[in-house]
Amino acid sequence: MRPRCVKADNPGRFTLDGTRTYLVGHRRVAIIDPGPDMDSHVQALIQEVAGAEKVWVLLTHGHADHAGSGTRLAESLDADIVGVGLDTATALSPGEFIDTDSGRLTMLDTPGHSREHVTFHWIDRRNDQRAAFPGDLVLGVGDTTWVGEYVGCVADYLDSLNRLRALECDILYPAHGPPIEDPSGTLYAYEAHRRSRIRQVGEVFAAQPEATAAELVKVIYGPALPDDLRGAAAMSIEATLDFLAS
Repeated sequence: MRPRCVKADNPGRFTLDGTRTYLVGHRRVAIIDPGPDMDSHVQALIQEVAGAEKVWVLLTHGHADHAGSGTRLAESLDADIVGVGLDTATALSPGEFIDTDSGRLTMLDTPGHSREHVTFHWIDRRNDQRAAFPGDLVLGVGDTTWVGEYVGCVADYLDSLNRLRALECDILYPAHGPPIEDPSGTLYAYEAHRRSRIRQVGEVFAAQPEATAAELVKVIYGPALPDDLRGAAAMSIEATLDFLAS
C-alpha cells in the first residue's frame, strides 16, 4: 500500500512540479514534509486527516518548501512536530519511532542538502515493504540535487547516500518528483554524478587555480545555465573545492 500524497501548487526550478506531502496512516497519521505555507495546501492536509485520533507533523529539513506550513499545521491539528528544521521540532533518538496504523517510521540522519536533514524509514509490515521518505537527498527525476549550503556538505552528502542505500528500500518517496522504483540504481546514479562533478571541478581548478567560483561556473556549466541558478552553482563549486582540499 502506498502513502497518500498531496502535492502543493508551488512548481519551480528547485521544487519541480511542486512539493509532495505524504501521509502515512489514517487513525494515527504522520504528515511528512507539510510543505509551503499556502492556504490551499494547508486546508487540503487538514481535510485529509479529519477524524484522525493522533497526528504527527514530520520534517526532513527546514527549507520553506518543506517546513513552511509546519508550525501553522501542527497548531491547527494539535499535532507534535518531529524531525529537524524548526525550533519546535523534536528529533527521534535511536530506537524511537512514530507508530502509525500503517507501520512504523524511524529517523535517519542524512545531512548534505542541508546541515540538518533527515530521512524517515517506513516499514509497513502488512505487505513487508521497506520504503523511505528522503526529503531532498534525492529527487524523483534526474541524478542531482543541490549540495552547497555549508562547509563539509559534500562529504556529508556522499555519506548520507551510503546510509540510505544501506536501508535496502523497495521504494523511495522524495518530496519532489514521482516515487523512485529503483532505489539502488538511483542512489548509485546520484553518487556517480556527484563524484563526476568533483573530478570536473578539480580538473578545471587545477588548470585555473586563481579562478573565482563565479568564473569556474562559467567554464563548468557554460552559458546555458540560467542566471538565477548561477549563485547556487557557485556555492556548490565552493563546497566542492572545500571537499577537494580536505
